[in-house]
Amino acid sequence: MTTLSMMDLAFLLTESDASPKHVGGMMLFRKPANAGKEFVRRTVRQYLGETQDIRAPFNQVISAGLFRPPHWQTDFHFNIDDHLHFHQVEGDDFRDAVYELVGQLHSPKMRRDRPMWEFHVIEGIDPGRFALYVKVHHAYADGMTMARWLAKSLNTSATAKTLAPIWTHLKPGHRARRDQQTRPFLDHAITAASRSGSYMRAALGLSKLSTQLGLELANLTKNAVAVPFKATPNTPLNGQVPAGRQIATASVPMERIGRLRRHTRSTLNHIALTCIDGALHQYLQSCNADIDQPITIQMPVNLRQDGDDSLGNKIGIVLVELASKTTDPYERLREIGFTLRNVRYQIDGVPAGSIVAYTILLGSLALVAETLNLGDVLPPLGHTLVSNVPGPSEALYLKGARLEEMYPISTLTPNNHLNITLFSYDGRLHFGLVASSAMPDLGRLGEYIHDAFSELEQAVGLT
Repeated sequence: MTTLSMMDLAFLLTESDASPKHVGGMMLFRKPANAGKEFVRRTVRQYLGETQDIRAPFNQVISAGLFRPPHWQTDFHFNIDDHLHFHQVEGDDFRDAVYELVGQLHSPKMRRDRPMWEFHVIEGIDPGRFALYVKVHHAYADGMTMARWLAKSLNTSATAKTLAPIWTHLKPGHRARRDQQTRPFLDHAITAASRSGSYMRAALGLSKLSTQLGLELANLTKNAVAVPFKATPNTPLNGQVPAGRQIATASVPMERIGRLRRHTRSTLNHIALTCIDGALHQYLQSCNADIDQPITIQMPVNLRQDGDDSLGNKIGIVLVELASKTTDPYERLREIGFTLRNVRYQIDGVPAGSIVAYTILLGSLALVAETLNLGDVLPPLGHTLVSNVPGPSEALYLKGARLEEMYPISTLTPNNHLNITLFSYDGRLHFGLVASSAMPDLGRLGEYIHDAFSELEQAVGLT
């Protein structure tokens, strides 16, 4: 991974003080019964190792030259103490104090003169618990990759005492092993032909996506594809995004979701998006800002092939129009299920390169509006972004300390005040909510997600 991909580079070029581009993970641990006073500090120090133990890309910075595009370069002045931070929180509630601190830590841009990752250890208030907040620039990895790294670095047994930080599990990036000047001519020809074919397929796929969009705009199809920049502006979910971030969460047992899936013959995504849709409408109602049109979300899709452990970002963004406004959760579920099947058909019908190009094109248009401070005037690309990151089904441990909860804390897209990321872990589906400082009472939205699950269960006769 020497030269940055277009997607990786985009996260650098679109970053600003009000719109930092990093992803994070907030993990809440329960200390083992025999933990001493220095257990957390000692364990984390052992877990991270010494400066010389760090591997790429965690010991690399991004560099650019006059005749060379941005690329990864080893930081020869790397010091692990620049990336490890300890915090003591105060207050009446451990969870509330952690959320407030993580919101503050998630707000500023990361320094580019050193590797862009941070590891924050949080203690205080509750002697039996501690939290870790890990922050990595989006140019290093997408959220799904980061979650996989973190999960692999923890143990599946409470008695395991080995420590293996995330960089010990990384495979070397795809780097050129031979000087370009010495490669045989045939190698160059084969590579050029392969790339030409990929570009042609990507161009044809992008043309197909554009045609589908044109048909939808001309009202020749209905709900075949979500139309970008059609979302209602001037809601608490959208507008010019200021600096500052806040955090909230929700969590639902997978057992409840499983019952709903079996009873309604739906998928986890169908159930989760139905409840998010209902919660968002309830939240907008509480703000006296509800809308009559369906809520449109941006939804990241994983473009990696099975077994692809390479570094960098391999994701695309598709637009999904959720349900028409209704008070019937079951009707909402059926409509969202139909829409997601259309989206799946759309994604499977074009190469991954086309989805990436489509993502960059739409994202660039949204970025122009944000850069020109037109976020409060022009319609946004979508109302919010919702992603789903699958996690391990079994409990994980850090030297005997049980990981009780894990929440992805992602970045905000242009002119969107809210990002919702789902993470399944140890029998629960966790919702990580991150919002700008302008969005009122984010914690209320977490409560409405819980309400929406209960309402759906009641609507289908499970309560």
